[in-house]
Amino acid sequence: MPALVTLSGRLVRLEPLSPAAIDDLVAAASEDRSTYAFTRVPNGRDEMVSYVEAALAEQAGGRTMPFAIRWLHTDRLIGATRLMNLEYWQGPMPWPPGTLGAVGEIPSVADIGYTWLGASAQGTGANRESKFLLLSHAFENWNVHRITLKADVRNAKSRAAIEALGAHFDGVRRAESRGADDTVRDTAFYSILNSEWPAVRERLARRLGLVEAA
Repeated sequence: MPALVTLSGRLVRLEPLSPAAIDDLVAAASEDRSTYAFTRVPNGRDEMVSYVEAALAEQAGGRTMPFAIRWLHTDRLIGATRLMNLEYWQGPMPWPPGTLGAVGEIPSVADIGYTWLGASAQGTGANRESKFLLLSHAFENWNVHRITLKADVRNAKSRAAIEALGAHFDGVRRAESRGADDTVRDTAFYSILNSEWPAVRERLARRLGLVEAA
């Protein structure tokens, strides 16, 4: 299982998800919930408890690394995100195909997903910096080959945010999953490769004001 880390930026700090975050996350998720039309966000304390317990169970199996997002300006939790679907390509291949098999210490590929923010934190730059911190850790510490990001094909806002990162559009998988609105969801897939990360990193750093434009 990858070592747990805290990732700090100028706007947010990504802290390992724990039961201690439940009540603060309930408060964040209880803001204007109309902003979650295409995103499944726990509603109420019981759902949040189940959400955290499920995430921690996957973390124990080496399959995900979940974080709570803390807004440094107010020192309060404003949402959550995670590195997930971690795959480990080193070592013997599991048999039969499709079984999980043993996991290693450093993932080879990962997804970024399950990201949500309270309504008051949306459009503040918290999402962009969170993605920058996750991408930096995955590419620069784990040296992953690929990061995958995906969104409900109808979610124009989320897709625009992913495209603004510089991610490559890989296509749409039809009837990919159950949507947050309980419909059958088509999903837009995006990816960033290790070789593309330097250019993406520079682009993001400029947008975050971490370097001056030439």
